[in-house]
Amino acid sequence: MYEFHADRKQYYDMQKINAEKHVLPFIEKVHSLPGQTTVLEIGCGEGGVMAPFLERGCRCVGVDFDKARIDLAASLLGQYIPSGQLRLLGKDIYQVDPLAEFGHKFDIIILKDVIEHIHDRPKLFLEMKRYLNAGGCIFFGFPPWQMPFGGHQQICKNKFLSRAPYYHLLPAFMYKSLLAHFHESVDELLEIRETRISIEGFERVAKMTGYRIEEKKLFLINPIYEYKFRIRPREQFGLLGQIPWLRNFFTTCAYYIISPAPPPGALLG
Repeated sequence: MYEFHADRKQYYDMQKINAEKHVLPFIEKVHSLPGQTTVLEIGCGEGGVMAPFLERGCRCVGVDFDKARIDLAASLLGQYIPSGQLRLLGKDIYQVDPLAEFGHKFDIIILKDVIEHIHDRPKLFLEMKRYLNAGGCIFFGFPPWQMPFGGHQQICKNKFLSRAPYYHLLPAFMYKSLLAHFHESVDELLEIRETRISIEGFERVAKMTGYRIEEKKLFLINPIYEYKFRIRPREQFGLLGQIPWLRNFFTTCAYYIISPAPPPGALLG
């Protein structure tokens, strides 16, 4: 396991810097961030992604069912809580009623390294519509399953397994046996295999649940690798990024912004 996965403060710092440099500017291509912009982060963890939005004056809500990580977020971002600029909830997102709990909906929803863990993605996509203000949008950042480390093997304790690429694509019985042989967390890593997502799969779910893609960027080198491994980020090559399925094997991160598509009648009117 890489040390930043054990040191949550270090992980918070990396997420904060990455959000400042890459996530926030990407969102601003579609949605401006005037003061009092309302932001919801689903799966907020320690809150590093929210930090630069708070610094810009946004009103943020972070939701995560891991209570320990919510408590850490409260300690790291505590200066924003007394004024009500930040609220943190240790709950399942499906148990949150935005109007009842906050008195408002949201201009921006953020899911950073979250959607690849969700089992019923169509359910979540449909659910998020009730959290969005008119004109609102949703940001996603995720690693396609087929990419070299799409199995999240970097969390493995064994040094070789944490650094070896692509073996998560082995047949399930072989993958499970390999993990068990090295006494790794089989259930956790197999769950990621069950919820795996591709670029095409993401776009298909977005379309079928009534969203349109506002902005998209594929990365050959994930921006956060600059802070994890000191490798400079790099966008996907134009041609490779256009080849369905093949691009999943060489795209280490995908950024998307989607928004609810207007009903057909609205388009004609």
